[in-house]
Amino acid sequence: MKANQLLKNIVLAELESAVTSYIQKLNVDIPFEDFKIRIEYSRDEKFGDYSSPFALENKNLLKLNPKDIAEGVLAEIKNDSLFDFVSFSPPGFINFRIRPSYLIGYVAKVMSPVVSFAKTDDLETILLEFVSANPTGPMNIVSARSAAYGDALANLLLSLGHTVKREFYVNDYGNQVYLLGVAVLIRIFESKGDHISFQEEESDESIFSLIEKRVLPKESYRGEYIKDIANELLKNSEHSKQVADWIQNKNWEECIQFLSKYAVEYNLSRQKEDLDLFGVQFDKFYSERSLHESGEVENVPSLLKKEDVATIDGKLHFLSTHYGDDKDRVIRREDGRPTYLMADIAYHFDKYKRGFTKLIDIWGPDHYGYIARLKGAVESFGKSKESFMVLIAQQVNLIENKEKVKMSKRLGIFQTMRDLLTYLGKNGKDVGRYFFLMRSSDAPLDFDLDLAKDESDKNPVFYIQYAHARVCSIFRELQMNISEWKFPTDLKVEQFQQEERVRLLFWVSRFQEEVYDTATHLEPHRLTNYLQSLSKAFTKFYSHKDNRIKEKVGEEKEQLLLLIYVTKLAIASGLELLGISSPEKMSKEEV
Repeated sequence: MKANQLLKNIVLAELESAVTSYIQKLNVDIPFEDFKIRIEYSRDEKFGDYSSPFALENKNLLKLNPKDIAEGVLAEIKNDSLFDFVSFSPPGFINFRIRPSYLIGYVAKVMSPVVSFAKTDDLETILLEFVSANPTGPMNIVSARSAAYGDALANLLLSLGHTVKREFYVNDYGNQVYLLGVAVLIRIFESKGDHISFQEEESDESIFSLIEKRVLPKESYRGEYIKDIANELLKNSEHSKQVADWIQNKNWEECIQFLSKYAVEYNLSRQKEDLDLFGVQFDKFYSERSLHESGEVENVPSLLKKEDVATIDGKLHFLSTHYGDDKDRVIRREDGRPTYLMADIAYHFDKYKRGFTKLIDIWGPDHYGYIARLKGAVESFGKSKESFMVLIAQQVNLIENKEKVKMSKRLGIFQTMRDLLTYLGKNGKDVGRYFFLMRSSDAPLDFDLDLAKDESDKNPVFYIQYAHARVCSIFRELQMNISEWKFPTDLKVEQFQQEERVRLLFWVSRFQEEVYDTATHLEPHRLTNYLQSLSKAFTKFYSHKDNRIKEKVGEEKEQLLLLIYVTKLAIASGLELLGISSPEKMSKEEV
């Protein structure tokens, strides 16, 4: 379906037509595009389904009282087949109630035989890069939030008709990877019975000298997981013998390079396992090392505009202040080594070279300052700044017993994504994804561990899943196969006069526009909010004595089955976009 076929946009078109007629009758010399005309959901359902602040937002332009403006526009709205009523409410809102007969036909059209999504006219080939956790250790909680956010976002963008690829950038090159290899080597010494120590203050002593003294450099990695990497490597007799030979001959450089590569592969494999547990699949894991080995990184200065590159104090700079950055950035050090920025510029140039027209990166909360310089580089090598977007997945606070859980690398308390999924148990994927998605990603998130572990309908994701399971339960009790059930062809509006039925019907009819708005604004939390409201409307419907479907017969029964069936479709489709399951049976579905 097209975006103009969404119910909200159908109402907007009627309002625009009425405004056009109203302005013509006023005979004012004001261009139509100067008017603010928009539709929003009514803040109080008693006033209607939709409302417009047109009268308030244009009172100064028209130099008229909002009440007079609203009444003038209302007089021009003629579509009786669409509206049950239109009305004015102070201080200047025009309200619209949709006819149940229209809603029935609309829902039947957009939900049968399959759920249809509104497509955008401006289709893009999008590369969505997210998570991209350093392969120097396990993924943390913010990486888990980024994984849930990025994967849901990819699904939503696909629903708009875009071509979308998911990519994980592997930072497998540079000093941090080298230090990872050093850490593994020191832990190998420890596993063989050598006493090791930890450098507490930085010094000019060489890495090789520290290794011979069995000292772990201060800037290297001290986590317990390094021991696991060392022990796993030593289980392989071939690797163990090779490392032993290097150690005996004090061939530290070759040994470190090998251990660095091994540790990266080990960590990356574990990260992929965690992502798989979380239901996140990538189309490509892109190696930073491959960029360096292909010469793409060294080619960066030639990609940028000549006037944007200069040597200052022996270092090559990208003059990012030309693009709004607070200072110019080094891309090549005095000793000739490229900086991380230089590699990132090469990587993003490669993304465009592969044919992507839109780049979306999801970064962690400590990368705000990096945005301006990379956006500037994108402009410098000839792409529009609108074609590159950075989204931030903010910090996560784990809350237990109403107190913040202290993170501890030493004790391993909820330090990693895997810790959290293990703690949440069999429902870890669904609960974790939902909790990470139910708040805007650009705001810090308090993750309530007690609520997440609660298996009652107090848990927001279970509340939605219970609604879905209840519909399936009703069909089972009626001994009807829900997968084979067909829409009734003769739709009778008489069965949709009762308030809870009409409200539920309207909430279902909003599904496509809620998905469209969620996708176009890149805000998955909008969809979680909608699914909560839809499930609440279903619960009110389900709890009302007049809606006991098992006691109904004939046309009324068929129409009510239609209503709960489309509710099920909306819930299942919405959860699927978020990467969350919609079980047909739950142990507490009758809660």
